[in-house]
Amino acid sequence: MEAIKIGQEKSMKISKNNKTALVFGASGLVGGHLLEELAKSENYKKVYSFGRRKLGVDDGKIEEIVIDFNNMSDSGHLIKGDDIFICLGTTIKAAGSQEAFRRVDFEYIYHAAQIAAQNGTNQLLLISSAGADANSSVFYNKVKGETEEAVKLLPFWSVKIFQPSLLLGKREDRRPAEAIGQSIGRFLNKFTTDLFDLYQPVEAENVAKAMLIAAQGIEGGEKVYPSHIIKKMGERQENLLSEG
Repeated sequence: MEAIKIGQEKSMKISKNNKTALVFGASGLVGGHLLEELAKSENYKKVYSFGRRKLGVDDGKIEEIVIDFNNMSDSGHLIKGDDIFICLGTTIKAAGSQEAFRRVDFEYIYHAAQIAAQNGTNQLLLISSAGADANSSVFYNKVKGETEEAVKLLPFWSVKIFQPSLLLGKREDRRPAEAIGQSIGRFLNKFTTDLFDLYQPVEAENVAKAMLIAAQGIEGGEKVYPSHIIKKMGERQENLLSEG
């Protein structure tokens, strides 16, 4: 899979159209921001958000669909659109075991992508992680890498994979250790050099903005967006909006 290099994102072009977006994981840190960005975007006429429960989003463009992730095929006929954004993810601690973690970060993601591809969805935009590697000895990185490899084989016109490092942003659920990590991450961002590009902490909001920008790309195929490129894309979008 081709990795995006600095400057390549300049070739991406956003054009006004009437696409339908499918979102998995809108209750998460990035997914919540993504839903907000999609609601504002002129590129999408309809957004379907799939989750275990409704979030109570008040926007006529967004329709929330409650889904049983363990029996996703029951809702398969609804998983159909132009772009599918998958922001699903957990931690081994939150999941309770490696098996439960893999169920979310591999099985749920792959099954959702598989159904969407079978239904003719054009492209997949997936949040993975820095360090994802199917051959890694680290379980977390290994599962992330296996998921990447699996979705690449599905018949999408385009597969775009985002590999953020530490996600910065305010969560509804309080995670003291993560809050400390975020503070350290913001501090280290001031001193990051090329040696640490792949592991630059990035604001969750900028990940969402980068996904939306990438979704309007005019080139198909497979691309990977490492953390520092995600950061640049999101910040550039913020600058463009402030200038407008």
